[in-house]
Amino acid sequence: MLTKNQIKLITSLKQKKFRTQHQLFVVEGIKVVQEFLNSNYELDAIFAVDDRFSQYNQKFTKVDSKGLAKISGFSTPNKVLATFKIPSSVAVDWSALVVALDGINDPGNLGTIIRLCDWFGIENLVCSEATVDCYNPKVVQASMGSHTRVNISYLDLKKNLPTASNCMGTFMDGDSIYEQNLPKTGVIVLGNEANGISEEVEALMQTRLSIPRFGKVKQTESLNVANAAAIILSEFKRKSTEM
Repeated sequence: MLTKNQIKLITSLKQKKFRTQHQLFVVEGIKVVQEFLNSNYELDAIFAVDDRFSQYNQKFTKVDSKGLAKISGFSTPNKVLATFKIPSSVAVDWSALVVALDGINDPGNLGTIIRLCDWFGIENLVCSEATVDCYNPKVVQASMGSHTRVNISYLDLKKNLPTASNCMGTFMDGDSIYEQNLPKTGVIVLGNEANGISEEVEALMQTRLSIPRFGKVKQTESLNVANAAAIILSEFKRKSTEM
């Protein structure tokens, strides 16, 4: 049975200040929970409507569908919810190909970009301090477990990017990514959904890249940042494979 204190704690984790206070975050759904259970993330507690996770002993609580609904962030709860401990930060490997995000606000965009990094083998994702929290429940859901294979760091980009070599920013007026010799290492910077890369970070860019528009009218304002990330990472990997 769920206690009132458990319900209060789990529902509070929807807010960043309580995730920071308790150093916990929520994962829902059988597939995503299993991804975290199979990783180095440390399980705090697990709640399920059946006994499939009962091997976690004292950390396991069996609940009915009504109980799960009380703690779930879904309109239709998905059989299991778990809380995991937020891990300590790991140093960024700047010698590899790194993705950096400057002020991404939308949880769905961040979750999708984490999943894209996983798909394209990007092991380090660096977020500005203004970027949405990667342990926001919507981010966790959109990433579908890719947190477990991508090192996500929150850093002051203005202080840390100067130590990296070959910073490449994405801009509407940059050089076409399809016409560039793309390196295997460096930092690819993607900016805020509405305002792009901030002026302070833009000043640090050594290369300006863009995805050209091919339509006849060419009046589309911009691409969604997650869609842009998919195209850019695909092109980087294609070019590095050809070289």
